[in-house]
Amino acid sequence: MTTRVTPYLCVKGAAQALDFYKQAFGARETMRLNEPGSKRIGHAEIEIDGATVMLADEFPEHGVVSPRSLGGTAVSLALQVSDVDRVVERAAAAGATVLMPVADQFYGERSAKLEDPFGHHWHVSTTVEKVSPDEMQRRYEALTAGTKKG
Repeated sequence: MTTRVTPYLCVKGAAQALDFYKQAFGARETMRLNEPGSKRIGHAEIEIDGATVMLADEFPEHGVVSPRSLGGTAVSLALQVSDVDRVVERAAAAGATVLMPVADQFYGERSAKLEDPFGHHWHVSTTVEKVSPDEMQRRYEALTAGTKKG
């Protein structure tokens, strides 16, 4: 057995979220369980280029609430793609808010930060350069040297 961590998103409006993820990230829906007698989705799974993401509607009666109900999120999802510029453009057109525009980063990634229409944050990136941990540390120190306060 292989150990893995799979994100499980609580979404206010899971059916709309499934449509958004298909349009924004090219997701493919692999399963959906509808709550009997309700329009709520009890469980769904999508695949984004081989990576699984699970999601469901809010079930506040069970303490399952979304970032919209909480007033924000403390968790971000990292999505590695082959063309970050294209994916961010597509996601923004689908309704995502660009929180940090696409730019080359000191750690060898070209990346952006998005908020989807359901309150989840996504760091979308493409590797543009392999950077060793030592070089990354050096670049990080150089980058932050001018921002340190005494």
